[in-house]
Amino acid sequence: MPRLHYAQLRYLSIILLAWLAVFFLTRSVLLLSHLGDASVSLTDLFGLYGVGLVYDLSFLVYAAIPMTLYLLLCPAWLWRRRWHQRMLVGVVAVSLFVMFFTAVAEWLFWDEFGVRFNFIAVDYLVYSKEVVNNILESYPIYPLLSLLAVVAIGLTFALRRTLHAALQAPRLPFSRSLYGVLMLALLVGLCSGLVGQDAPRGLGGNTYQRELASNGPYQFFAAFRNNELDYRQFYATLPDGAVAGLLREEVSEPNARFIGRDPEDIRRVIDNPGKAKPLNVVLVTIESLSAKYLGSFGDTRGLTPNLDELRKHSLVFTNLYATGTRTDRGLEAITLSIPPTPGRSIVKRIGRESGYASLGQQLGAKGYDSVFVYGGRGYFDNMNAFFGGNGYRIVDQSSVADADMSFQNAWGMADEDLYRQAMKVADADHASGKRFFLQLMTTSNHRPYTYPDGRIDIKSGEGREGAVKYTDYAIGQFLVEARSKPWFDDTLFVFVADHTAGSAGREDLPVANYHIPLFVYSPKHVKPAEYTDVVSQIDVAPTLMGLLNLDYVSTFFGRNVLREDHAPGRALLGNYQHLGLFDGHDLAILSPQQGMRRHEDALGLSHEARVDTTDPLLRRDIAYYQGASHAYQKRLIAWQADSGDAQHVSQR
Repeated sequence: MPRLHYAQLRYLSIILLAWLAVFFLTRSVLLLSHLGDASVSLTDLFGLYGVGLVYDLSFLVYAAIPMTLYLLLCPAWLWRRRWHQRMLVGVVAVSLFVMFFTAVAEWLFWDEFGVRFNFIAVDYLVYSKEVVNNILESYPIYPLLSLLAVVAIGLTFALRRTLHAALQAPRLPFSRSLYGVLMLALLVGLCSGLVGQDAPRGLGGNTYQRELASNGPYQFFAAFRNNELDYRQFYATLPDGAVAGLLREEVSEPNARFIGRDPEDIRRVIDNPGKAKPLNVVLVTIESLSAKYLGSFGDTRGLTPNLDELRKHSLVFTNLYATGTRTDRGLEAITLSIPPTPGRSIVKRIGRESGYASLGQQLGAKGYDSVFVYGGRGYFDNMNAFFGGNGYRIVDQSSVADADMSFQNAWGMADEDLYRQAMKVADADHASGKRFFLQLMTTSNHRPYTYPDGRIDIKSGEGREGAVKYTDYAIGQFLVEARSKPWFDDTLFVFVADHTAGSAGREDLPVANYHIPLFVYSPKHVKPAEYTDVVSQIDVAPTLMGLLNLDYVSTFFGRNVLREDHAPGRALLGNYQHLGLFDGHDLAILSPQQGMRRHEDALGLSHEARVDTTDPLLRRDIAYYQGASHAYQKRLIAWQADSGDAQHVSQR
């Protein structure tokens, strides 16, 4: 059995023990920062650190493979060279720097999202330009990196005698090194069997405890490897016939006629009686605007005076819930009216993100100029490919001259500049006699929370409050200018958030943290009112088509909630792995490894219980997500403008 007095093993143990110490400290600091939310008993504490140690060791087994192989197979003549031993000391310094950098990155990521590294961290690597600029604008990154380097070098110097003793120890004989390679292979196999991407995340209970027990770097690589999840492989299912019946029951309306041949195809003709209303549409998707920030929803800081005033003159949906935790999920829900299928959103599934029956396609078929207007660069989150492939033309930051932008930060131009570009598009379409559908995506309400000086009474860059107030200011200025336009009276303005500012909580899907505002404003055509039933983001598109009184062929999973005969409200919400259905009181959750749970009183005490596929709410939950995954895989949500039924409807 190899012993630690051998040089290679002593050297490797120094690095691995340092990593374990950093992981332990990181977990402890994160725990202390959310001690109340984690609600840990002494037993929970032992479990948290015990499971955490398993994850830490599992990550280190994988991460140490290249170094271990090198150390075991390094020939004796090379090992004794002075430059080689100095290089190994340098490797320790670099490793310590990487450890500290990882710990700080985990802290910052946790501070922003309340979780360990996940899909978001992976995406941040893909879109490195925006992310790097955001980090540089948000934190004193260069002094911080310098400090980490100094600490790493200083600690390496403090370990110099220990390192020297390790490097000068007897080497493990080459013949026994082969046994070491075999043991490493066995350890890798053991770790693969013990842990996976979903455990301990899919076990139920307190989300903070499971996140703390996990390992950030391990979760990062797991997310990178598994960025899409096959529904049937990972989640509870029902027979196809049961799903077809439940799903059609969920989306059926008295004015709908199903025309799909596949039993699970919800394609249907929507026949809205009466004359169509040829109104322009400006749909503003607002970055990270939680309902809790609005004064009209109870906030006392006075951050949203313009939206609070707008509420008095709008059709307001007071109980609307986002489908996800990121912009791409909100855009997916609003544009395609589809539940958040597990893994990546359809927006970011490169090569499979286009050709769907989107809101832009539907309105484009009615003669609208469908335009996606984005404050940033549309390659981020694959937005240009998604919208360009689904019936929209694109106006983004890259198509706007610098002289036409009053302010830019890491994520794009200021909201007021975005609205200015939208005005230009609207003016041009109106002048040419064309109706327009403008779908806007703002950027200002995002870290680093910077915006033009002198607009509001909170200094730029000081935090979320200022960004929210500037976002509200820009909306107010936009509406003031819009009211002077000749197209204003015949335009529907829709203001909705893409997601909330923070979705972390004790449960996997804390429903209250998905609450967002939705205002529909058109003084000549929409009476001020409050709609209080539960609404999902996937209901926005069909409800908008209903407001315009348009006939169309729908693949939408949402409903026109403004019909007098509408079904009771429900909301679909998820977070990459957990898939929920909220009926206004209870929440059913589907998790990987066929996990099934129900939270009673989801907005209150939220009592969790294990359930099975006989539970009515869970069956509805399965129907939505199994049906949506099937529809995506079989392209049952594809745009079919040349079908007979579509032509018949479009000519009405």
